Formats: sequence, structure tokens, C-alpha cells
Amino acid sequence: MSLSRPGRLSRRQFIKTTAAAGAGVAMAPLFAPHIRAAETIKLGYVSPQTGPLAAFAEADQFILGQFREIVKNGLDINGTNYAVEVIVKDSQSNPNRAAEVAKELIVDDEIDLMLVASTPETTNPVSTQCEIEEVPCISTMAPWQPWFIGRQGNPGDPASWQPFKYTFHYFWGLEDVIAVFTNMWNQLETNKVVGGLFPNDGDGNAWGDPNVGFPPVLAEQGFTLIDPGRYQNLTDDFSAQITAFQGGNVEIVTGVVLPPDFTTFWTQANQKGFRPKAVSVGKCILFPVAVEALGKTGNNLSSEVWWSPSHPFKSSLNGQSAADLAAGFTEATGRQWTQPIGFIHSLLEFAVDVLKRSADPTDTDALVESISTVDLQTITGPIKFGQENVPPFARSNLSKTPLVGGQWRLKDDGKYDIVIVDNQTAPEIPVAGKMEAIA
Repeated sequence: MSLSRPGRLSRRQFIKTTAAAGAGVAMAPLFAPHIRAAETIKLGYVSPQTGPLAAFAEADQFILGQFREIVKNGLDINGTNYAVEVIVKDSQSNPNRAAEVAKELIVDDEIDLMLVASTPETTNPVSTQCEIEEVPCISTMAPWQPWFIGRQGNPGDPASWQPFKYTFHYFWGLEDVIAVFTNMWNQLETNKVVGGLFPNDGDGNAWGDPNVGFPPVLAEQGFTLIDPGRYQNLTDDFSAQITAFQGGNVEIVTGVVLPPDFTTFWTQANQKGFRPKAVSVGKCILFPVAVEALGKTGNNLSSEVWWSPSHPFKSSLNGQSAADLAAGFTEATGRQWTQPIGFIHSLLEFAVDVLKRSADPTDTDALVESISTVDLQTITGPIKFGQENVPPFARSNLSKTPLVGGQWRLKDDGKYDIVIVDNQTAPEIPVAGKMEAIA
């Protein structure tokens, strides 16, 4: 589906049109090409390296450094050796900035392939800019519903949804995280009353959506949802939500929350004596540093686990196992492994596979064809489009990855480990414990 505005030629269309016409006129600065060797492939990469989402990009420097070492001698493709350049941009955790830097990469840097990761606030504006400018793009680390449905012209009308031509995504969906969370909760004795923390952003609106989010599935499974409504990110007062949860006798809390916001919520909840039996939230407690900031009150908080050292997958780039990659990060940085390590690595695996299989790694149509026909085993699992575990309307643009549930356990040294406690949605990933109630 082309998202170009009426009457406006995309950069790619403009270049193709003027070339076909043999035009000898000077191009406007917006479209001025940089003269460069044909043997160089440019990859653009956008992630939130600063701002409230910065934890998602904590491993970027390590992974990109490892990747540059792997491709330092170039890639041999169809008898030609191509140098590979990665141009990195920081979205600053801001959707508007994400769109701006995406356009810089496309127009000024003339990238061949865009890579983007980490929440709809980053993936969506970058993907949309690529669709407009007709630049192939691979994205990850955002549930597929806000990425695919949220970018449609009318997200509320399924009959109008159309596939995208240039943008492709791999990750799990809301149906997977809902299954993981409810599977964990069903290991405990609760009253099945759930409090929802859904912010007014791409993730929060999708998770709390009455049609495709948590509400209908929870109702089907006999859970009662207390939803106080959308709140603004980076709020400093969760009194209304806590009061609603206490009044509704909530024993389970769920949602998708920025790390600083969850710290505020959980601190205020403890101060007000609100202690649910289970807290399973996305985004905010994916990272050890976020849980450690909570001190002892972080024990037995739970979240989705997209990747871990115990995932039974290997890299197609260097043969590293998940355990090896995690250990390498810790050795190089002195920090505990974090979930995005695997997905940023697999994003680069995907890119290299696409380049190597393409008829011409600098040609848009050849790259789109190569992306759409991927069939790759990566360190985060298999990537392949057109699978039956994806709804037909999104099947050509989406490949799903496995998801399990984990719970943070406080160790004697004050650090936390996440223990996988439910794998019903992905039995190939081993469990290491059972769900425990928050004391």
C-alpha cells in the first residue's frame, strides 16, 4: 500500500522518472544524490538511545560493534564485494524525532535498507516514512497490532486494512502476551480481578483496545478488568489508578508502562498499602536495571520474555548461541544481559540474509523481493512471512516470534534474575521455575 500524499512524488519515484526522461536538469537539494561507490551498501538504523525508552537501546553499541567486526571485509554478493556501512540515528524516544531522522537517512544519507527497533513510538514513524519514500524497511520489538493496524488509514475499520509494500515486521502480538500473562496468573489462587495500566500511546491504546486488546480475551477467560482510563506518559501521580484498583479489590495488575512511570506507580502503590498478588506488565520491567531501581519491592514482578540466554537458538552470522551472546555482552560491558540483545542481533542477521539473497543489494525492488521471501533461523527463532499463525490481512508483512513468561527473583547479592515460569506458548523454550505470588 502506498502512503504517498496525492500529487507528491516520492524520492524513489522522482529519481526513476527523471532518469527515464533523460532529464539533465539539476535536482532540488532534497533529492540531490551523494556520489558514492556502487560497491558500498548503506544500512540505516533508528532506535531510542536517549529518553525514557533508552533501556531498549542499551545493547546497541555492543551489537553494532560486533556486527561491524563481522562485516569488516565486506559482503560477497553475486560476485561483487560490497562494503557495509551502518548509519545510526537516535529517535530520542520521540515519534516526531524518529520520523525526522528516518527522512535524514533516506534523503541525505541515501540508505539502501532501513532497520528500526523498539516500541511503536519508534517503529511506526520510521516505517511510515519508509513506505512514503519507497525504501525497504525491517522493524522489530513492537507488538504487531500497533505496528500494522496503527499505521492503517482507518484503524477502526478492518475491511479497509491493506498490506504494505516496503515495510516488514517480526515480533509477537497482543494475543501472545495475553496468553502468556493469563497462563502465569492461572498458576496462582486469585479472585481474577485485573487492574489495567494503559497509557495514551501506541502500545497503551492497543493493549486496552476493546476489540483487539486485553478486554475481550480477559472477559472470555473469566477475568474482570478494572480500567481507570488512559493516562499520560511521564505522569507523577497514579493516585486515581491505585484508588480504583483498591476499590475494585484488584489482585492482578497488568499494562504496558514506561520504566520511569512504573517506578512511580509501584512506589506509590506500596506507600498506599496496595499489594496485588501478581503484577505482569510489559515494557517497563523487561530490564534488570529497572527492577533493581525498585529495591526489594521488585521481587516476583513478572513480564513477557521475548529472548533470554536459555532460548535454544543460534546466530546465522557467527554461530553464537543465545547463552554465548548474553555472556559476551556481560564480559564486554560488565552489565547483566538484557532482552533486546537478541533482537538487535537478529535484525542484523535478517539484513545480511536479505542482502546476500538479493539480485541487486542496492535496488529497492530486489531488496523487497528478498525480504518477502526470507526463511531464516536466527538467534531469536525462525523468520518467515506468510505463516498461518498470522492473520491473513497481515501475513505478507509479519512474521511472529516465540514468547514466554518470566518472573524476577531477588538474589542474595541484591541483583535480580528473571526466571522463565511459563512456556505453554513456546514449549521449545525451557522453564526454570513456577509462578509465585508477590509477598
